Amino acid sequence: MFTGIIEEVGRIKNIGGGKITIAAKKVLEDINIGDSIAVNGICLTATTFDASTFTADIMPETVRRTSLFAAKSEDAVNLERALTPSTRMGGHIVSGHIDGAGEIVSLAEDKNAVLMKIKADNKILRHIVEKGSVALDGISLTVASVGANDFTVSLIPHTREITNLSDKKIGGVINIETDIIGKYVEKLMQKRDSGNITKDFLFENGFLC
Repeated sequence: MFTGIIEEVGRIKNIGGGKITIAAKKVLEDINIGDSIAVNGICLTATTFDASTFTADIMPETVRRTSLFAAKSEDAVNLERALTPSTRMGGHIVSGHIDGAGEIVSLAEDKNAVLMKIKADNKILRHIVEKGSVALDGISLTVASVGANDFTVSLIPHTREITNLSDKKIGGVINIETDIIGKYVEKLMQKRDSGNITKDFLFENGFLC
């Protein structure tokens, strides 16, 4: 699990052949083989590392569902190590399991902020609500508004400065992970509507003990 609070921006050094190698500093301080690291919000497992880079395997499914299909050497990527029990929960619960990629359709200045509008599929938009949480390239953000085919987030200067959002352009691709709590609520509601919610079901899903 992650918080969506980015620790540093790394650079892709190599991608291809089912692997990605990323140059980093902070996330390497206490890295071990098998550690989970969110790369632009994608939960990847470190398989090898040295003093300045780490490498992770990437499955075809991961490439298909995320912005990795368009990634190239020297691209900036947001990095976050998995949270620990003592970590401050500054953002929201981020699993690192991307729902899909969206397209940046507009960037508009709003005094000291920038409004970023992202076009997304309906299957993603159904889980995005105004003033709710969303992770974009692994960054925990608040949804400013939701349209019929898109949604908008407001970016403060600090967020742009410490993440790869300063590199984003109109037409760019960005990873989207919607709020996992909303997904569970939707599934429970479907169970309720079908009449399948029972005491056993609630117990199995952690609602009773």
